This record gives sequence, C-alpha cells and structure tokens, in this order.
Amino acid sequence: MNPAAKLAVYGAGLVIAFGGAYGIAGAVVPDGTVAQWNAQADQGHGGHAAPAAAAPAAPTALKGVSLSAEGLTFAPVAAPRAVGEAGSLSFRIEDAAGAPVTAYTTTHEKDLHLIVVRADGSLFRHVHPTLDRATGVWSLPWSWAEAGAYRLYADFAPATGSAVTLTRTVEVAGGYAPADPAPSRTAQVDGFTVQLDGDLVAGASSPVTLRVSRDGAPVTALQPYLGAFGHLVALRQGDLAFLHVHPEGAEPKPGDTGGPAIAFQAQAPTAGRYLLYLDFQVDGVVRTASFVVDAAASAAPPNPTTPSAPAPADGHGGH
Repeated sequence: MNPAAKLAVYGAGLVIAFGGAYGIAGAVVPDGTVAQWNAQADQGHGGHAAPAAAAPAAPTALKGVSLSAEGLTFAPVAAPRAVGEAGSLSFRIEDAAGAPVTAYTTTHEKDLHLIVVRADGSLFRHVHPTLDRATGVWSLPWSWAEAGAYRLYADFAPATGSAVTLTRTVEVAGGYAPADPAPSRTAQVDGFTVQLDGDLVAGASSPVTLRVSRDGAPVTALQPYLGAFGHLVALRQGDLAFLHVHPEGAEPKPGDTGGPAIAFQAQAPTAGRYLLYLDFQVDGVVRTASFVVDAAASAAPPNPTTPSAPAPADGHGGH
C-alpha cells in the first residue's frame, strides 16, 4: 500500500466512553448526542448537505464524527475514573451482529491507531493498544493527566472491509478550564522548533510543509516512524472532525533519515480554525508539535449569467 493510501486511514486526524460489559469510566455522552452531532454535520459542518458557495465541502465525507460506520461500531470503553489514577484503557470494535472484530489490515505498521485529545484541542496523544485476539479487546496502560471532555478515535482497517475512523466521547470529572488556542505556526518541543508553511483553503487540496530545526540548525536526522518521517493529524475546531491529510514523497526504508522538511497535502472542508498535530521521531524518541491555523474561504466561482465586458477595439484587454 502506498503512503498516500496508508495515511488516508488516519483520515488524517479527536473521548472516551466506557460502559456496558467493561464498566463505567466516566460520564458517558449518550449515543443520541452523537447522532445529534452527526445531524448538525449534515447541515453544513462536514456532512452531505449542499454547502455555501464560499465554503465548498470536501469531495468525500469527513471522518471521526460517528461511533458507527461501515457496519462497525466503537463499543463502550473502560478506563480509570479519576485524574491521576493508574489503570488500563480497553475497548472492542464490533460488527453489525455485535461480535468483536479480531482481524485487521496492518496500516503504518499497526493494526489500529488510537488518537485521544481533549475537546479544547489540548493533551493530544497518538498511541497503539494491544489486541487480545481471543476476545477482540484492545487495551493499554492508561491514566488521565487532567479533567475535561475528551474525544477518542479508533483509526483502522478491518481485514474484510474499508478503512474507517470511529469516535467516542466521555467526561473526566474534576476542575476544568478549557484552553482557547490562538493561531500559531511555530511550535517548540523538547528543544526542537517546528515551523508550519502553507495555507489551508476551504474545499481545496493545499500543500503544507513542516520544517524541523534545533538550536537554529535544520534537523536532517528525522527517523522513520510507522513508515513515514512524520504523521500529521488535522482536526476542525468545534466538532473535531478529521481532515483528509496525505504525505508526499516515497516511503522511507529502515535506516533512512530525512528532514528538515516534511510535506503533506491537506483538505479543509470549510473555512474556519483547524488544529494540527505533527508526530516526528529523532534519536528514537517520538515528539508531537501542535499548531493552530485558519482556513480561508475559497473564492466564489464567477457568475455565468453575468456578461463579460467587451474587449477594446485594439484587442489588448484594456486593463
């Protein structure tokens, strides 16, 4: 599978409801609420309704806005109840009959990618749980660093179906002061500086390049991580729907190094604010750089009923 096709599984890309057979992990958002979000999405926030001319929708449906799709369901999940409490996070992916899915297609070296982010866009985590094939339960050690409303995304491809991104939502009890991130194209993380170049335009595929430096010098020692030199997840602020993000360039081989630039193509379905998260690896350590950018509305197409001005007699266009 080529890199563009594989990264499409990310959706490109963000909490946790736990209940039922696995126990209650917090205040679970009812499925009816999720359905309401989806209905709102269909009315101009990433669904299938006809968009305004100034902000045309992407040609395909957005990912990460439903707990069920393609005959699959993100089943209730179990996790610690309180901030700082050590435990495990576990869940199943179920088919239309309620049976656990136990066979997956490996994508970017993993059978399932789990994205967790608080509703305000902070505390982003991209992790990879382990599957118990006998029970179909995915799990990994887990604790919550802060309270708040979180979104969890399971991004995967079943062995017998298409790639899908499913989501669940939960409240983690405690004091919560949501962040309101301002636009930012430069991120500092562990002594690295990452600069984002490129503009998002609603309804269009836009080139986006991330450049990594350290102490003012370009970093050329980026290591492959999950089959790429970098992974970019992009979410629309408000509903946290995934954008379509695809990498550019050939897939690196083990032992290759890259940098300082990592290039992507991103599609913003509407004008507005977006949250971007870049995972990159240097010296065996994966780091995440976060950005906030605004997508501009696309230019309105010319009105075909408006007659054009006649050309001047000299034929040189007048302007």
